Amino acid sequence: MDLNRIHEQLRALTDRAAVERLVTRYLRSLDEGPFDTAWARTFFTEDAWSETPVGVHEGIDAQLSSTGAAMALFERTVHFGTDLDVEQAGDRATLRWNQLSTHVLKDDGAEPGERLFVSGGHCEAEAVRAAGGDWRFRRLALRVAWTQGRPPVLPA
Repeated sequence: MDLNRIHEQLRALTDRAAVERLVTRYLRSLDEGPFDTAWARTFFTEDAWSETPVGVHEGIDAQLSSTGAAMALFERTVHFGTDLDVEQAGDRATLRWNQLSTHVLKDDGAEPGERLFVSGGHCEAEAVRAAGGDWRFRRLALRVAWTQGRPPVLPA
């Protein structure tokens, strides 16, 4: 029995679980907020980069402001991620998951059924082990494959 090998396998399993939890908590946070500095530091590195339908954003402050502005367009949301694929090597992991996002636009006088906007696609991400052992996103790209309903009017 090789204890070093067992230790390596255990570390790989606990790292994978931590990365999966990062994705799950991140998607849930999009629905629950609040979007504040603690939120940004929980999910992103200082040099984080992201690409979403709202644009490309660099740095942790940009992750906070862009996510807060985007989520402010909606009265409520549900983000669902599935089929998470994790390739982990040491303190770095590449991830891909399918994402279904359901949004109810802010009340603008339209009928409730006309305020529903749904998108489907996938996320590609890189997560890294931060100080203290927690995992954070360094890169995150949302690739929308299809939409249904009236999209929100994006901020300029």
